[in-house]
This record gives sequence, C-alpha cells and structure tokens, in this order.
Amino acid sequence: MRNVKDTLQYILKRLLLMAFTFLVIFVICFTLIRLLPIDLSAGLGKDPETIKKQYVMMGRMRFVNGQYEWLPIIEQFFNFIKTLFVPPKDIETGHVLSRFGYSYQIAAGSTPDQLLFSRFPPTVLINIYSMIISVPIGLGLGTFMALRKNKWEDNFLSVLIMIFISVPSFVDAFLLQYFLGYQWHVFEPVVLPLADAGGSWFSPAMFNSMILPVLSMSLGSIAGYARYTRAELTEVLTSDFMLLARTKGLTRAQATVRHAFRNSLVPIFPMILGEVLSVLSGSIIIESIFTVNGVGGLLLQAINTRDVDVYQFVAMFYILIGLVGGLVVDISYGLVDPRIRMGGGKQ
Repeated sequence: MRNVKDTLQYILKRLLLMAFTFLVIFVICFTLIRLLPIDLSAGLGKDPETIKKQYVMMGRMRFVNGQYEWLPIIEQFFNFIKTLFVPPKDIETGHVLSRFGYSYQIAAGSTPDQLLFSRFPPTVLINIYSMIISVPIGLGLGTFMALRKNKWEDNFLSVLIMIFISVPSFVDAFLLQYFLGYQWHVFEPVVLPLADAGGSWFSPAMFNSMILPVLSMSLGSIAGYARYTRAELTEVLTSDFMLLARTKGLTRAQATVRHAFRNSLVPIFPMILGEVLSVLSGSIIIESIFTVNGVGGLLLQAINTRDVDVYQFVAMFYILIGLVGGLVVDISYGLVDPRIRMGGGKQ
C-alpha cells in the first residue's frame, strides 16, 4: 500500500514538473520565433488580406496608418492565451487545437493541427519500420556478443558498434543515399507518397522507397541496443544465480534464455518503450535529407518560412512527446523490476 502511495506521489510530482517545464519552454519558443524578422508581404496564400484580418482578430497584429504590423510580443502572448480559452466570436476556431492560429506561409488558411496530422503517416511509417528492424537485430547482436565475450567476433562487432554510435546519423544518411541510391541504384533515393504505392503502408514499392531513411534511423538504434544488451547480459551471465541454474541441470541456452536474458532486459525495456513513444515525433535531419514529407520536415519548413503559429504548435508537440516519454520510461522501471520503488530507489 505504501509503495502505491509513493508511486502516485512521484507521478503527481513529475506531472507538476512537466507542466512547469512545458510552460517555460513554450514561453521561450513563443518569444524566439517572433524575434525573427518576418516579411508580411511574402507568402500569405491567395488571400493575404483575409489572413491578416484573422491575425488582427486573434490579437497578433494591428492595423495602423494603413499598414499591418505585429503587436509587442508580451501583448501577443497574453492574447494567445486568451484565444485558447475564449476564442473571438468573429473567427472560426473550431476545437481547442485549432485555436493555436493559422498558417500563412506553408498552407495559407490551414490550422497548425491540420498540417501536423496530415504529416503523420510518413513519419509514423519510417519509425515503425525502423523499430521492426532495429530492436530484434540490436538485441540479437548484443546477446551474441555477450556469449562470445572477448572472442574475435565480439571485438570486431564492438568496433563497428562504436563507429555507428560515434558517427552522426546524417553522415550515415548521406553515405547510404549516395552509394545505395545514386551510385548503385539499389533503392530509390527518395520516399514515395502513400498514393504512389497504392495507399498501402506495407507494400513492396513503399518499403523499397523508404528503406534508405529507415536504415539511416536504424543503424544508431541497433548499435545502442547491442551495446546495452551486451553490457547487461555479460554482467548477468557472471552472477551467482546463473551458476546455480547450471548446477540444477539447465543447459547454457536454457539458463541464458530463461534467466539471464530476462534479467538483462530490465534497463533495456524502457529504452524500447521510449522509442515507441517517439514514433510520432520523427527525425528532423533524416526527413530533411530524404525529403520525407513528415512531422520533422514540417517543423523545419515552419522555421525557414517564419510560419510562427505552425512552428509553435509543432515544437510544443515535440516537447510534449519528450516529456511524456520521459515520465513513462521512468514509471516503466518500477513495472519491470518490482524492487524499484518510485522516488526511493530499490527496496
């Protein structure tokens, strides 16, 4: 009963810290994007006057001496908060998410949530493929290295893993794109839209076009899983209970699978769970290199075009995914290992 109470107190404390952290980052992002020079004459879609009037009604702009200009940042911030709870009567704001504003560059007149949700399929797709590839291969390599500790196979794979961990993912992406895509034509160098592959998420044409960004995202994850699995499994294999399991008649394979591998997954499982939560967030660098029309590309496009409301919404979505992921990963430690008590270490 006490353990449950401590866990609830820990979760409540973390939620309050998450809310405070989210608010601080929100204010910083809100301020920084609006400090950039924004040309109101550029973009604004087919009907710039209508969009500017929308910003005036939402308290972002004002019309002075025949010209539109942005309000001071502090005034914009308070008007933004007010719009979330009390939307203007003269403007269609729809549900709460659409009250974050409008896009005036990327897709003039569209709300940020509409743009974000339209970019989910490619991002989710390449992340799912990446997990399907990286998790089993990484765990398998780590297990093999632990069983062949200090042998030539272990040393060789350790060198490769350190290389993939040390080299940034965008370097791997450029190399894969250059050799497998443009030089050898093994795979398509760009990602096809869903419609071009028959609308199927798991069709051969879709997978062929996505294999390069998927491999780029998988290499680092495979190396990370393999390194952690080897380290944890090596420690567990030398434990006293493993010797006891062998003396009771279990073979090496049985003792490894039933006891050693399960115990070594305690610190690794939260890593896998965190990657599951990051499926929606995508990778800004990888999506930019391979021109994936996903969430990461939307954030970069919003920054380059100074589309302030779109950037604000997508950036806060990234931050929220990260904060929730951190909380879920911390809680999962207690679920995987009952000896771990939230906020109090091991019992």
